[in-house]
Amino acid sequence: MKIAVIGTGYVGLTTALLFAEFGHDVLAVDVDEEKVNTINKGESPIYEPGADELLKKHIGKNLRATTSYDIEDRDIVFICVGTPSKPDGSMETKYLESASEAIGEKLRKGMIVVVKSTVVPGTTENLVLPILERKSGLKAGEFGLAMNPEFLREGLAIYDTFHPDRIVIGEFDKRTGDILEELYRPLEAPILRTSIKVAEMIKYASNAFLATKISFANEIANICERLGIDVYEVMKGVGMDHRISPHFLNAGAGFGGSCFPKDVKALISLAKNLGYEPHLLEDVLKINDYQPRHLVELAEAHYGDLKGAKVAVLGLSFKPDTDDIRETRAAIIVEELLKRGAEVIGYDPKAMANFRKLFPSIKYASGADEAVKNADIVIIQADWEEFKNMNFDAYPNLKLVVDGRRTVKPERVKYVTIGRGD
Repeated sequence: MKIAVIGTGYVGLTTALLFAEFGHDVLAVDVDEEKVNTINKGESPIYEPGADELLKKHIGKNLRATTSYDIEDRDIVFICVGTPSKPDGSMETKYLESASEAIGEKLRKGMIVVVKSTVVPGTTENLVLPILERKSGLKAGEFGLAMNPEFLREGLAIYDTFHPDRIVIGEFDKRTGDILEELYRPLEAPILRTSIKVAEMIKYASNAFLATKISFANEIANICERLGIDVYEVMKGVGMDHRISPHFLNAGAGFGGSCFPKDVKALISLAKNLGYEPHLLEDVLKINDYQPRHLVELAEAHYGDLKGAKVAVLGLSFKPDTDDIRETRAAIIVEELLKRGAEVIGYDPKAMANFRKLFPSIKYASGADEAVKNADIVIIQADWEEFKNMNFDAYPNLKLVVDGRRTVKPERVKYVTIGRGD
């Protein structure tokens, strides 16, 4: 089939690579000319393990990128543009509207438009559909429409794309659902076909639940500290219950990234607009906002006054194996350290260029060893493999390691972590 993918971020790029690998003719469209040129050179514009290899395999063959909406010959068009948060937490739709208008101008009978961007329930039918109909002069049914949410983890996006837990297809009409089901059949994953609005809600409910598990674990962790017990031992027992599972029960610095914070905020905004106060979801964000501040509190409690202290913050991306700094807990940690007069040295294997845009005035190290060798305190925010292999006891100046991810266990250096009474 001839497929177009609008947007080449984590979702769009991995979607394009999936269908190229399946042998389809794929056109990746993005307004960013620099990203398009990078993709056409066989290089990923984002750091995602496995992306470069697949790009080199398919670019110039059955995959190409362009800034032009020359999609008249496409059978299916996937919308994968961003839907970031507005200042009030509601969903920003301007990129979605722009893409829908451009697609509508090229829409023809029989073409299928699939929204893969994360959108609050009702968006596809109440925003995207009217734009497509107005711009094309066609009515739904003359063209296909569906909502097909993604469930990817950054750093594992390629793996998750090719090994999904499930495929959710929210269909406007049966023909569209049938075609998409056949398109995804090579993945041999369970397929759930629903209405469009249900599919939209499944995405938000999934992310909100996972975020809630993390904040629940952190709430219990903060209680465990005061009881003098280890939350990881507690959660090991909790996670053995098959109704709960051990996944996303690791207490620590909290969640970040492009999905969980944004989606929980959007769901809260939606609920309030519907006249409902989502107290649980609001508390999920409050706990998450506190956790990185608590890491700094632990540093202060175990070291003393942080004014003038040299603090190495290891891990600036929101998680390992990505250069994404959106909603990274490292930003809050650095802000709190600077407020207390600490001298901050940052290091990350991939995200330093991005983080430097947020904090141009702090020091940056070229490697983890350089960051740590003159530090008084180390705060580990993201558990990159590189940090797990370090011997922190070998640094004579180092007095304290505050581990936000249970990454290491030094013997000589004082070690503290969230959720463990010391």
